[in-house]
Amino acid sequence: MGSKNVADHLLERLRSWDVDRVFAFPGDGINGILAAWARADDAPMFIQARHEEMSAFEAVGYAKFTGRLGVCMATSGPGAIHLLNGLYDAKLDHVPVVAIVGQTSRSAMGGSYQQEVDLLSLFKDVASEYVQMVTVPEQLPNVLDRAIRIALAERAPTAIIIPSDVQELEYSAPTHAFKMVPSSLGIEWPTPVTDDAAVLRAAEVLNAGRKVAILAGSGARGARAELAEVAELLGAGVAKALLGKDVLSDELPYVTGSIGLLGTRPSYEMMRDCDTLLTVGSSFPYTQFLPELDQARAVQIDIDAKYIGMRYPYEVNLVGDAAATLRALIPHLTRKDDRSWRDTIESNIRRWWEVMDAEAMVSADPVNPMRLFHELSPRLPDNAIVTADSGSSANWYARQLKFRGDMRGSLSGNLATMGPGVPYGIGAKFGCPERPVIVFAGDGAMQMNGLAELITVKHYWHLWEDPRLVIAVLHNNDLNQVTWELRAMEGSPKFVASQTLPDVDFAGFAASLGLESVTVTSADEVGPAWDRALAADRPTVIDFHTDPDVPPIPPHATFEQMKDAALAMVKGDENRWGIVKEGIKTKAQELLPHQDH
Repeated sequence: MGSKNVADHLLERLRSWDVDRVFAFPGDGINGILAAWARADDAPMFIQARHEEMSAFEAVGYAKFTGRLGVCMATSGPGAIHLLNGLYDAKLDHVPVVAIVGQTSRSAMGGSYQQEVDLLSLFKDVASEYVQMVTVPEQLPNVLDRAIRIALAERAPTAIIIPSDVQELEYSAPTHAFKMVPSSLGIEWPTPVTDDAAVLRAAEVLNAGRKVAILAGSGARGARAELAEVAELLGAGVAKALLGKDVLSDELPYVTGSIGLLGTRPSYEMMRDCDTLLTVGSSFPYTQFLPELDQARAVQIDIDAKYIGMRYPYEVNLVGDAAATLRALIPHLTRKDDRSWRDTIESNIRRWWEVMDAEAMVSADPVNPMRLFHELSPRLPDNAIVTADSGSSANWYARQLKFRGDMRGSLSGNLATMGPGVPYGIGAKFGCPERPVIVFAGDGAMQMNGLAELITVKHYWHLWEDPRLVIAVLHNNDLNQVTWELRAMEGSPKFVASQTLPDVDFAGFAASLGLESVTVTSADEVGPAWDRALAADRPTVIDFHTDPDVPPIPPHATFEQMKDAALAMVKGDENRWGIVKEGIKTKAQELLPHQDH
């Protein structure tokens, strides 16, 4: 090949950064880059989604499950706009993603030209850490390198804009001259640890506590062994923020599970009763699920000083790598001889899992949605990746699944947007093609975009070393989470016009694409459906017909609130009351075990 143009150098530079996948959708605003891709023999690999928003979600899923940089690309105007929701998901969950977008030619800018959008302004918030437009070839290496480094350093989305005419200019490197900014590849990361005096102050607080609670978030993922050792020394229980569900095994007897509205009763009780709090790698936003503000002395560890000292009046705030800081802390911790606090936590956890098992087995019409998660949990391969969409499926993901081994899992934690479940799963399969992936999606999310993205699955699954991508659809013809929010928060019955969904044959659609498909309409079919999907030689869609009237009651609910939810559930139908009573009794025994129901 002769002289390179800007687009050729862009792809070359991405390869030099070890970017091997770009999740994208074509358009004439990036035609110069597409032409360069053809010359580059599809390196890095161009992964074509059905919609630019899905490209962004796939880049987020790839980054979440690999720990590497995610890259997405779109054309100018509408393509760039479509990326925004996925990029905001990356921003709010602190995931490194670089978006590369086209723009109209420089000669047309400011002329109200077709598809001309002020992209610098458009991306100013979502890519607030770094957004820049390349207007001359000499800019490219520095702008791209900075976008990558800043995305990785800040765990945030960044964006670069390349006008269509600039893509086709002959590439010229920055020179050793004024107004030039040369650049270089690569980055070596430090392991930040707080100074010894601060570690000693933190140890004093933790050693003084009699009832220590630990809250672990996704920032503690690389500190599994250290977190377990600290919990053992302090006789503490460990609650997990939703994005940190895979940080510690749920089979450990002191792990109380998720915290918050989607959390467990043991996590709620531990925070309610503790006298000391240690938060590691989490900026969990719901203060009301933490101890009362004057109840507990507290220590926080976080690698990002921007998020330190938030949410609770922490006495010692340690900025540092979670694993390294915990290792520095461990020699100064005194093992607590009184294990009564730990014994109480473990007893509460055992009871919780008994209740979860019982609730999952309650009859429903046609299938109790909790049964799906209950039956899958012991069947999950130790290296499985699980994604859940926003909605009622997130409730059961948080409460019913027991993670163990090297399992990974995630969802849209802070944006809580609909639609990322399936594209997260696709991104996970491209990042970890040797691992099985399970996606839980409501029928609303599937109708919003999941069905179209099954076409992407069809297009690429044969490239995956392990072909198992299992998409479980919670099919209840209802936008269920909002329906329950209407009932619980507004005291309003279901608004049928907004909540009822048209019926769709999800399994039939999957079968038409040549994917494995299963329809489940009774409880005794749930387990065999999972067995079939996990043994399949191709991706599978399981169309689970579930009961929309099973309430996701929060862990702090009173018995009266549960009764009200149940009454809303039966809506005056006496034939349903027998089914409901069993669920009420189980939930009431869980929440109020010492009262006569």
